[in-house]
Amino acid sequence: MKKRVLITGASGFVGYHLISAATASGLEVFAAVRPSSDVQHLKEFDIQFTHLDFSRVDLLQKELEEKQYHYIIHASGVTKAKTKEEYEEVNAVYSKNLAMAAVAANIQLEKFVFVSSLAALGPLSDFNSVIQDTGAGHPVTNYGASKLLAEKYLSEIEGLPLIVIRPTAVYGPREKDIFILLQTINKGLEPHIGKFNQQISFIYVKDLADIIVKSLFSNVTNRSYNVSDGHIYNRYALADGVKNVLKKKTIKFHLPVFAVSALASLMELLYSKSKNAPALNKEKMGELTAVNWACSIKGVTTDLGFLPEYNLEKGLGETIKWYLSNKWL
Repeated sequence: MKKRVLITGASGFVGYHLISAATASGLEVFAAVRPSSDVQHLKEFDIQFTHLDFSRVDLLQKELEEKQYHYIIHASGVTKAKTKEEYEEVNAVYSKNLAMAAVAANIQLEKFVFVSSLAALGPLSDFNSVIQDTGAGHPVTNYGASKLLAEKYLSEIEGLPLIVIRPTAVYGPREKDIFILLQTINKGLEPHIGKFNQQISFIYVKDLADIIVKSLFSNVTNRSYNVSDGHIYNRYALADGVKNVLKKKTIKFHLPVFAVSALASLMELLYSKSKNAPALNKEKMGELTAVNWACSIKGVTTDLGFLPEYNLEKGLGETIKWYLSNKWL
């Protein structure tokens, strides 16, 4: 009999790859999606769908007991919201509710993996170190703060077989935010914010999905791990990699930080009456202009045997090939 895994946020970018990795590992997958979610891209998988009300612990407990899940991968959340309260409700409170239901339910839960973010710890202000698994959290956005709050809530729930995974910037097929830069470069333009030095890190989505699924079968609990491909890149590495794959020449230019900040403020004003939040906003500037997003992966390598298959060059090659073949570029 196959063991069952519940994957939340299943219709999203990372969710798709989690489903792919979980089915390849022989798990019976239940994909939690909103009733309004487009799931056409998931039809290729032999999975079942479910809908969860994250605001109700009692209903979540009922769902868990009915399905008798062995594993939960909680990847659901919001990366763009208009208020701190919305971030906290969806990313922190809903995560706590699911975890509380999991420990209260009459199920044999072996692992609860929470997909957090390196943003929960926040960047470093100099190049003297890299972000450690056990570093103090200093998030620079409400998104990061909500993920850190979620981690706090989950760590306080007794009996929860918890692993926290904090990916750095995730890219790969179906990703839509970094993709905006790829589109811009494909048009021959290469914008950068300011001229300061930066250290940044990336993780290819397939490597991320593989280590999350692999963590389900480990004997590790109550640990948090930063996840990247193990390399440290300068601020031009992503653009250079894209240009190499696309064989493009670009007009490189550096936008003054104050000008981009003004644009972020304008975007917030334009979206003031919309229910959606703009991709560029004032608090996002804190992440985009941070000096050091490099992180150590010693913990996840030592404890879970994580060996990234993709560096940025290899990952971009596969990603852009997918974008081209699927007419995104």
